[in-house]
Amino acid sequence: MNKTVYILCVSLLTMLKSYAQNEPIELVYKEVDTVSLAMKLYYPEDYVEGERRPAIILFFGGGWNKGSINQFRMQAKYFASKGMLAVTADYRVRTRHGTTPFECVKDARSAIRYLREHADELGIDTSRIAAGGGSAGGHIAAAADLTFIDEISDNLSVDPRPNALVLFNPVFNNGPDNYGYDRLNERYIEISPFHLIRKGAAPAVVFLGTDDKLIPIKTAKEYQTKMLEVGSRCDLFLYEGQGHGFFNYSPKKNSKYYQQTLDESVKFLLSLGFIKHD
Repeated sequence: MNKTVYILCVSLLTMLKSYAQNEPIELVYKEVDTVSLAMKLYYPEDYVEGERRPAIILFFGGGWNKGSINQFRMQAKYFASKGMLAVTADYRVRTRHGTTPFECVKDARSAIRYLREHADELGIDTSRIAAGGGSAGGHIAAAADLTFIDEISDNLSVDPRPNALVLFNPVFNNGPDNYGYDRLNERYIEISPFHLIRKGAAPAVVFLGTDDKLIPIKTAKEYQTKMLEVGSRCDLFLYEGQGHGFFNYSPKKNSKYYQQTLDESVKFLLSLGFIKHD
């Protein structure tokens, strides 16, 4: 048997087994220098080979310094239960790879390009790809839409922009007096989503606790205002008394805000046609 065909057959069998067992499929989406970056794909239980489903890709938080691909695994499973192909993606961070926030954004855009380039094999509707994440992960999801920071080895003819955004306390203003400016300095203008909002920005839903020490409420409201001014939707939900990371799932704590933010995310995606009514 031809080696390429054999690999494809093995891959297909692995995927079909994963669908049946409701396990994520892990793929390498990017190799750069000596680093291989993986993504995990969570398929709906009723997925049938050949279908094209809406997708959502989620990026972990950690200040561009650290983080785990598994942070959003529970959210990914939930979105998959609603009929979406949900993806969690690794990206380069400072503690593991010695990188800057610019490499984080490059990887986010590369990951979305990968989903678009391989939409036929993966079963993705390329007109309905959402991106999201928490904190720095929310930043790179928004930056994937609004910046022009690319890996030169990418196929630049493929659109890296998501069609919608689901943002959990995102650090999306990196200008003076805001998060990340001390690392970015005058280059903030290249990477700060707030400063790059323009006509055609992807519709977004934003979740923020009122006691978040990294993102002032004022910043989130200003972001929403700028989005509305250019004709883009931006739904903002504030959670009284909650701090940074309030939305995370933990079996050891009350899942109230984890579930509330998921419910609002589903309503948002439902209104855009990414999710169907039950």
